Amino acid sequence: MQGVLLVDKPATWTSFDVVNYVRKIVANDEGKKPKNVKVGHSGTLDPFATGLLVLLIGKDYTRQATKYTKLDKTYEIAMKLGYKSSTGDPEGQIEEVLGSEPTKEHFSQVITEFTGVITQVPPAFSAIKVDGVRAYKLARAGQEVNLEPREVTINNLSIISYDFPDARLVADVSSGTYIRVLVEDIALKLGTCAYTTDLRRTQVGEFSIDKAVKIDDLDIELINKNIIK
Repeated sequence: MQGVLLVDKPATWTSFDVVNYVRKIVANDEGKKPKNVKVGHSGTLDPFATGLLVLLIGKDYTRQATKYTKLDKTYEIAMKLGYKSSTGDPEGQIEEVLGSEPTKEHFSQVITEFTGVITQVPPAFSAIKVDGVRAYKLARAGQEVNLEPREVTINNLSIISYDFPDARLVADVSSGTYIRVLVEDIALKLGTCAYTTDLRRTQVGEFSIDKAVKIDDLDIELINKNIIK
């Protein structure tokens, strides 16, 4: 089997959980061991996040992984101002922080400052490797993690709703953009803190969440019906 499969990743599942699940279904159908079936994805989603995961099935497609990972992505973001998380998301230690209560006008104005090419420092709790070790493993072990700033592009950033302390945004971003960092940096510019409470990926390049299959419905028949070649 060769092709691209769009999956709507549920919360609590890791991206590897989804890959492993699909690999087992394909392996069973082809009479192979799972380790002999090539399945990958085009960009990790955090466990708390949901939405579009682009799976690459078969050697012809996993070999092209770089082409897919470089595609722009669109996210729906929920953030809570006045609080911070040790991981930037709901899985960390949450702490309320005294700070300003931005008006909607101030929030709208600051949002415009985060479009175009911006610089981000990747979060310690990320999959970036430091001397061959994933940064999040070092962070969980209590070790200091220093990552180099990098440039990313925010193509579009718009407000869905704002009712302090809660805000919802839509972001169209380049590959390599960390939404958790974007949320924290916006809050810092507003004179407060924030963390990402919910995150859903709706678009990867030309691929849309509307064409994605649900994990609960997944079987070999559905994969054959929806695989893109």
